[in-house]
Amino acid sequence: MTAETRPPASATVQFDGGDLVLELRHDAEGPYYAFPGTRSEAPAPRVTLPLERALHARIRPAGTAEAVLRAWSQGAPPQGAVEPVDPSAVEPVRVRAGAVVIRDGSVLLIRFTEDDGASHYEIPGGGVEEGETPETAVLRELDEETGLAGTVGPRIARVWKGGRHEHYFRVAATGEIGPPETLDNYGGTPLWVPVEELPALPLWPKRLSWRIAHWHRTGWPDRPAELADSIEELEPPCTW
Repeated sequence: MTAETRPPASATVQFDGGDLVLELRHDAEGPYYAFPGTRSEAPAPRVTLPLERALHARIRPAGTAEAVLRAWSQGAPPQGAVEPVDPSAVEPVRVRAGAVVIRDGSVLLIRFTEDDGASHYEIPGGGVEEGETPETAVLRELDEETGLAGTVGPRIARVWKGGRHEHYFRVAATGEIGPPETLDNYGGTPLWVPVEELPALPLWPKRLSWRIAHWHRTGWPDRPAELADSIEELEPPCTW
């Protein structure tokens, strides 16, 4: 385990004039931020980020960042020492690959309807099988669940949730949604949903859903977002 993936010894939440104080560090993918007090092999310069920038920054450890951003967005940011939570350092129980397919201003989703009539949505995708890469798995799952073929584009996010490590890619897809009897999506229904509806949609993973709408409007990230997602209730809006 490298210095960057070891669980942090501590994490301190500090604010300066309403902005979050972080340390600027770098890895093979470029710059990221860490809470002061987390392990590092070399001193790192300190920077401050307002909430609107912190929401889209790569902040580690991701579990701690989720808790801090949630509280900050709700008007009650924590201060001082907090428990460091690093889901990326935990051996995954499942690895999933998801396809973010956008066509003519709409995104391809799978809708699941419960017995009571309530619905929730998922991004097409599924488990990475032995011998597969996430890139090959995402195209296989897209074909199985929707009948579309595709070409893998950039990875836009890594999401850690409940022991799962998930990789989400932009995918350029061709073809049309296949007949229901030919699809394998556990009873779900593939459909196109306007991108602007994502922030209010009960879509899993919740912390990624509104970001897709934001990125579609403002530009896609240069590096994959890194998000811990402990949200279980999909109905309320998420802003962190």
